[in-house]
Amino acid sequence: MEDVVSAEIPLTLNINGQTHRLFAPAHWTLLEVLRYRLNLTGSKQGCDKGDCGACTVMVDGRPILSCLSLIGEVGERDVITIEGLAEPTRLHPVQDAFDQCGALQCGFCQSGMMLSAASLLERNPDPTVVEINEALGGNLCRCTGYTQIIKAVQKASTMMSSEEEVL
Repeated sequence: MEDVVSAEIPLTLNINGQTHRLFAPAHWTLLEVLRYRLNLTGSKQGCDKGDCGACTVMVDGRPILSCLSLIGEVGERDVITIEGLAEPTRLHPVQDAFDQCGALQCGFCQSGMMLSAASLLERNPDPTVVEINEALGGNLCRCTGYTQIIKAVQKASTMMSSEEEVL
């Protein structure tokens, strides 16, 4: 008799605009499927209990902790990882602003921070510092002290509004 815990289920996932059909154990999280079946390692495996935010991805435009999301809960919803945030020929404004503002240090938290920031800016293109702090509250960084990260989100907001004016 097959072990129920290790039984693999068929999945159809929409990751970064591409449809993936694969099999994975039913008890796996979205993070495990991203990293170990799809080789998308930008989402980091940190605490595995939802405390650090390093595994943050966007599902239907909202940040979620992929280490706490069972793969069966995700279904065919739209998932964006750090690998899918940028356009093919240019960085997303959040990625560009993190670089320009020196908000990148060791890199472990940055994908989760950037996806939380991008989600915030999609919902609220001109957030206050308090709103930025709230949006990034689930993402921990051990390197920068957050000052440069907050500046980067503010700069990305400005960059995005400038792009909209051009369009």
